[in-house]
Amino acid sequence: MTSLPASARGRILVGIALSALVAFGLAAAQPVHAATPAPATGAQGVLVQKSDYGFDETIARLKADIAAKGIRFFDEIDQSELGAGAGLPIGRSTLILFGNPPLGVQFLQANPLAGLDWPVRMLVTEAADGSVSLAWTDFSFVQHRYGISGKDAQLKMASEVAASIAHSTSK
Repeated sequence: MTSLPASARGRILVGIALSALVAFGLAAAQPVHAATPAPATGAQGVLVQKSDYGFDETIARLKADIAAKGIRFFDEIDQSELGAGAGLPIGRSTLILFGNPPLGVQFLQANPLAGLDWPVRMLVTEAADGSVSLAWTDFSFVQHRYGISGKDAQLKMASEVAASIAHSTSK
């Protein structure tokens, strides 16, 4: 995608970001107390956790924890910026993409379509009241979505690592 002109990349990313927000209904997701991920309201297979920190600090803490664990950081997409560029303002929203290829690629081996959900994504949002939440896909949902079998230990590990990374936003 980097070979495309910046304007085309921007339009593609805006489309992806807005599609994800609509598809997963994250605007309706209700945050819960930090360190207690819970299923989101209005979004199947999504866990939501309230952060104890502001928006920028939450992102910094997630990225620092990802790095400290030796997990590969792929990208950070500022969806609010993309929306503003398209004349469609939304609240602060940043998507963080990360993963451990030796673990994640095993799910793609089980079902190549699982690549739609890997690498792992965590969405950081800020509500009108200033509260910050993060959301990510529940790996048991992904397992059922793609009919992945024989990878229970790997899915458990992925779930534990994601929860651990999310916990970095708790005091």
